[in-house]
Amino acid sequence: MNREINGALIVSPTSKTDTLLVASGEGTVLSSALTTLTTKVEASQQRTVKTVDVAPASDRDFNGLSAFYLVVGWCVGGYLCASILAISAGSRPANRERALIRLGAMALYSIAGGLGGTIIVGPVLGALPGSVVALWGLGSLLVLSVGAITLALQALTGVVGIGLAVLIVVIAGNPSAGGAFPLPMLPPFWETIGPALPPGAGTWAARSIAYFRGNAVSGPLQVLSIWAIAGSVITLIMASLRRPDTDGSLPSGT
Repeated sequence: MNREINGALIVSPTSKTDTLLVASGEGTVLSSALTTLTTKVEASQQRTVKTVDVAPASDRDFNGLSAFYLVVGWCVGGYLCASILAISAGSRPANRERALIRLGAMALYSIAGGLGGTIIVGPVLGALPGSVVALWGLGSLLVLSVGAITLALQALTGVVGIGLAVLIVVIAGNPSAGGAFPLPMLPPFWETIGPALPPGAGTWAARSIAYFRGNAVSGPLQVLSIWAIAGSVITLIMASLRRPDTDGSLPSGT
């Protein structure tokens, strides 16, 4: 329940039946793999095993994937909103005032997006248990972190920054998030980078809130906060460095 181990085998000294503790809330693929492997090992020793799920996934949480897909939706909303703010028709390169407006709009969208996703997977679909307020807060922070870094990359590299955001969040972030296959089942590279990227941090935190009494969320929340703060600071710095005559306005007398 503290998410320090993925399973535990309790060997009985008085019988030939042992007990395997798993947590399908972390992903049913992992708990099923642990059960299958342990059953084979126990059989080779002429023993049997009884599996106890200490944090079972919700009946409506198919294969324990709802948290992952919720996070994917939040991430997509974050970089799409930031992209629209940065390149919508008629928008001009951000000076400090425009950067503040865009970050403010991103924050408002983050609050709305976090609440919307939470309501859909919680009260509406019943796919995830846990605190609605906690999931709302997580979703808002996640959307803001993705949106802020997208704005920052756009400020640094122009429209190419949107592609870089997709590279970080989607191409690198989704496979390493521990969604379909939890972190212990991923190749070493993906297992290493996953917790440091928004999708991985968000998926871990969402599952902790839903199934593990909110344990082990401080690290992922710190990761998301760093992305949000770094993105906001870089966006403001780049906007402050922009020369007044390059803000997209027409020259005097034109």
